[in-house]
Amino acid sequence: YYYNAQYSGAYMERHFTDVIRLYSNIIEQTKDDASKANLNAIATILRAFDLHRLTDLHGDMPYTQAGYGLQNPENWFPKYEAQKDVYAAIVRDVKAARDKLSASGGAVGAQDVVYGGDIAKWKKFANALLMRAALRMQKVDAATGRTIFAEAYASGTFSSNADNGTIKYLNGPQGHNRNGLSDGYWNTYKYSRDCKVSETFVNWMKANNDPRLMIVCGGTGNPDVATTWVTDPAAQRGLPNGYTSTTLLTVLSPADRTTFTTAGIGTRMFSMLNLKYMDWEDPYYLISYAETELMAAEAAVRGWINANAQTHFTNGVRGAIQAWTLFDPSFARSAADIDAYIAGRNFAAADTENKIRL
Repeated sequence: YYYNAQYSGAYMERHFTDVIRLYSNIIEQTKDDASKANLNAIATILRAFDLHRLTDLHGDMPYTQAGYGLQNPENWFPKYEAQKDVYAAIVRDVKAARDKLSASGGAVGAQDVVYGGDIAKWKKFANALLMRAALRMQKVDAATGRTIFAEAYASGTFSSNADNGTIKYLNGPQGHNRNGLSDGYWNTYKYSRDCKVSETFVNWMKANNDPRLMIVCGGTGNPDVATTWVTDPAAQRGLPNGYTSTTLLTVLSPADRTTFTTAGIGTRMFSMLNLKYMDWEDPYYLISYAETELMAAEAAVRGWINANAQTHFTNGVRGAIQAWTLFDPSFARSAADIDAYIAGRNFAAADTENKIRL
């Protein structure tokens, strides 16, 4: 709960000068080359995806001129645009790029680390992004959002976890071709190895019999010494939110304070992140099948599409749980456990507000 200017500004600072600039240059250099139409379209979709993340974080921001400094000095200080105009531009660009993708648009191949040049999957990805953007509009322009969502949904989006939009990494050298999240949490910056799961999250998973408890949690103990790990689900305990090492003592019981202040223990009495999803070669998620199914469930509840909300909700939750095997085979959960969890959500009996909350 402490403000950190560097952390808060890092995404914008890094991506405007690096990611957005690179995508914009690809778009500019391939815009008139029919043999690179697919490369142009994919770069356009990913540029819109990244700027979509940025506007969600910061609101009004540069879009049209962003990253085009090499093309025109007028773009060196890109003008800020209202968020509603940014969203309109995202929808316009993604639709145009989606419709440009074709079998005759040139092979992309191995340089495509998301889909390996599979154009059909990029079309699905584009529609998933349009569905996400449309739902963002529901409180400010529901009519437009509904139209965008219905068109994208009808055009076809993800149908299984095989369609998940993830960056495929390898166990490469530092700074190259390795999962940056895993780098930050575990492999390079060792102070993060003691990163803990929230008490709120752990308590919720326990109370709701969420089969992902021991996927998210790696146990208590010293993350560098496996023999100290306690992986009994009942023994998992989240770290209370919002405290420093000093103020935390005021909310712990006397026995817990003694444990916390024992040399070598401290926050290790709380559940750490599961190290099995911290490998350098683990996928980095952009958009998932589970998300598209849950978005479709919400759209059905809102009356935006004619579809069975319960079916989409069930597919989304099941897909979200099953997708963890992309990180480690041991994360597989039985059909019975997944079905029991879904039944426990009681989606069918919930009112509209709670269906959307679920």
